[in-house]
Amino acid sequence: MNEDINPWQVLSTEEKYDNPWINVTEYQVINPSGGRGIYGKIHYKNHALGILPLDDEMNVWLVGQYRFVLDQYSWEIPEGGGPFGIDPLESAKRELLEETGLTAQKWSLLQTMHLSNSVGNEFARIYLAQGLKQGEAEPEETEDLQLKKVPFEEAYQMALDGRITDSMAVASLLRLKILLLENALP
Repeated sequence: MNEDINPWQVLSTEEKYDNPWINVTEYQVINPSGGRGIYGKIHYKNHALGILPLDDEMNVWLVGQYRFVLDQYSWEIPEGGGPFGIDPLESAKRELLEETGLTAQKWSLLQTMHLSNSVGNEFARIYLAQGLKQGEAEPEETEDLQLKKVPFEEAYQMALDGRITDSMAVASLLRLKILLLENALP
């Protein structure tokens, strides 16, 4: 298989839905096996951003909120979106302050990932925030957030046992654990 050749043939496209955050398009296609079908794509209009705040005592801050789409409560790292055209790190700093009231002196890119590449093109950047200082949170009107400071090892166990299921939170906690085991913390 040649990784540079797209085996999908697009016959037509039709926009099905559009709002300020996403666009949904339906494609009539010929799939890699030669059969006709449809494929839906969600195009995201912002950077996906996650922040793993880590203090000098190896505590992390988690954000809890009821997620409308899941119809359940979710513990996560601080997350949000940043407009294209604005430095993702600047948007991440804004998100951390909004959701937690924290500011950080040191920022490192921890992980990049596609969040659901079978249906969407959302690309995430996850940052490690260190040198933390507590201020006042400024949540958006759609956010009813609970903030919880936990030891890193406890948060890591929450990711392993399924108490944390958010993809950016799980990925960042696993990545940080690897960096700690390799003694390679940025």
